[in-house]
Amino acid sequence: MTTTPNLRPDCGNCFALCCTALGFSRSADFAIDKPAAAACPNMADDFSCTIHHRLRPRGFAGCSVFDCFGAGQVVSQQIFGGTSWLEDPSCRRSMFSVFKIVRRLHEMLWYLREAEERSYDPELASAARELSRAILAITGGGPADVVDADVERLHGEVRELLLEVSDEVRLSYGAEGLASDGGLRPGADLAGTNLAGQQLCGADLRGALLIGADLEGSDLTAVNLLGADLRGARLAGADLSGCLYLTQAQANSATGSHSTRLPERLERPPHWQ
Repeated sequence: MTTTPNLRPDCGNCFALCCTALGFSRSADFAIDKPAAAACPNMADDFSCTIHHRLRPRGFAGCSVFDCFGAGQVVSQQIFGGTSWLEDPSCRRSMFSVFKIVRRLHEMLWYLREAEERSYDPELASAARELSRAILAITGGGPADVVDADVERLHGEVRELLLEVSDEVRLSYGAEGLASDGGLRPGADLAGTNLAGQQLCGADLRGALLIGADLEGSDLTAVNLLGADLRGARLAGADLSGCLYLTQAQANSATGSHSTRLPERLERPPHWQ
């Protein structure tokens, strides 16, 4: 299997790039407006968050959900050699731009790692490794290598491969019978829908709106959740251990319980306790 960097955030080795490079608007997820490329007022001089343990009660649930897929530490310590945008203000714009691109590339690496592990087809697994190598060649270079990369082409190739792996895995769980059953289809608007206690194995819910949906006690084995919106989805007692393409950010945005089963590479969100 292709060796990939740590795809989990290491905030202690990052120059608070998610708190600076990215912008957000006042909403249910953020208590204030913050433009992109501006430091969050809650950021300390050492790049730590002054309200890290109180993000949700202070109105910053969106921060507790965000996941950079480990891009922050790679950009800070590897691509820019450990020199922060405060130490060298001239690199500020470049660093913020590179972070946004590397985060996207690391998200692809996250999915490719799973595709390689889950595929039954050696050729698809090999293709996943080759795409991972191509991405690592970009992130292993300098800022110019990242900015000049054809990310859209890579994204298209990765997406095509992910869907191929999804099809083969889901078909082994009777996906054909779920294709049009109850609106379980890609991009479906299932916000607030009662799907509790159901065998959803093999459903294709990529890009589906599952905001506030009730999935308590349901079996989501081999369910494609690529890009699905799980904000506020109720996952108590649900089995997601064998679902496809679930990210930490998606899990963080939902609500679960001690009996919710997650894929091994995901951590149980603290607010689930």
